[in-house]
This record gives sequence, structure tokens and C-alpha cells, in this order.
Amino acid sequence: MNIFNNFLKAGDNVFLQFVKYFFASAAALFIDFSLLYILTEFAGLFYIVSATLSFTAGLFVTYFVSKKFIFTKSSISNRKLEFIVFYIIGIIGLIINIVVLWLLTDKVGLFYMYSKIFTAFFTYLWNFFARKYIIFN
Repeated sequence: MNIFNNFLKAGDNVFLQFVKYFFASAAALFIDFSLLYILTEFAGLFYIVSATLSFTAGLFVTYFVSKKFIFTKSSISNRKLEFIVFYIIGIIGLIINIVVLWLLTDKVGLFYMYSKIFTAFFTYLWNFFARKYIIFN
């Protein structure tokens, strides 16, 4: 149980942060994927609109988990400004997400949910390293 408690504590070990960020991103990705499918298939929204809304929901989850369990320090002392920078990095991630999603879906012909799997990888890498080295360093 002590190992689990230590894992949940925020710390400065980059490898451990990377692993914990993976789990936080997995939770956010679950929300992102679920909302993408629900908004597209049941609400009838265009998949790009759904992807934007679902990605934003996942962004909020990632922020709160990052603050609580992953990163101990922030280079930005003002919480509102920190969230704005976090969100801007997320917007860049969203642009990466939308462009790759569109390319794979509309140009390559993959089902949008399969395309989303590929976009998640690129977005994860961008978000972790940008947030780690711009905000939480």
C-alpha cells in the first residue's frame, strides 16, 4: 500500500511523472473517446465539432489530475495564468488532434474513431513535454 501511496504523491522524477501523466491522459482519453462517439453518433454533431468538445472535457480532467498527483512545482505562481497557459498548450494539442484526425479520416479514409487512436499518441507527447517544460519545471 505504501508503494501505491508514493505513486499517488506528486514528485520531481521525470520518468514517474511521464508514467503518471500516461494514466491521467488515459482517463482523459476515455472521456474524450466516449464523448466523441456519443456526440457524433447520438447527438449527430460533425466529428470535428465532437472532437473539439470531447478534447476540451479531457483537458479539464488532465489539468486537475496533473495538479493533484503529478507535478509538484509550477513556474507560474498565478493559478489563473497557469491554467491559461495549460489551456493554450491544450489548444495546440487540439490543433494537432484535429489536423491528424481530419487527415486520417477524410484523406486516408479511416473510421474517425480509429483515426482518434493515432491522434492520441501525438497529442499525448506534445502535451506532456510542453506542460512539463513550460509550466511544471
